[in-house]
Amino acid sequence: MASQRDAVDRIVREWNTVRPDLDVSPIEIVGRISRLSRLIDRELAINFAEHGIEDWMYDVLATLRRIGEPHELTPGELVRQTMVTTGAITNRIDRLEQRGLVERVSSATDRRSINIHLTPDGLALVEHVVASHLAAEQRIIGSLSQRQRSALATALRELALDLRDDDTPLRKP
Repeated sequence: MASQRDAVDRIVREWNTVRPDLDVSPIEIVGRISRLSRLIDRELAINFAEHGIEDWMYDVLATLRRIGEPHELTPGELVRQTMVTTGAITNRIDRLEQRGLVERVSSATDRRSINIHLTPDGLALVEHVVASHLAAEQRIIGSLSQRQRSALATALRELALDLRDDDTPLRKP
């Protein structure tokens, strides 16, 4: 497979032809990550569409599910976890609430605050989707050996950390 060429190989070759004075080798990584992101999103969207949802819906529902009981976060915590603006999260919460997948509930510790709570319908949906989502991701990386997966995961983690994407917990244990 290493002898096959992809779109990034062509891009690098073209840049090397017109600007041989530049080191365009970062394109081989950053360009591929960018292109792969779009290709992966396209593949995952097929699975989400089969369940009648979009990627952003899954992102919010899965975030609420994976934090455990009581499956609720403040809107601010959701903003930090999903990396969208406060306006975007408000719109997403509104749309999920209209579908009966989340609800706004008063905070038990601060009456001025609300939490976004996963409803039973939201929990059932995310429980149904997560298995097929992970199967889709498994198909996407299916051509990589376990050793390649491990090396790639390590390298990507290092890049993410260099860009300050850390593991700040949503809540203090």
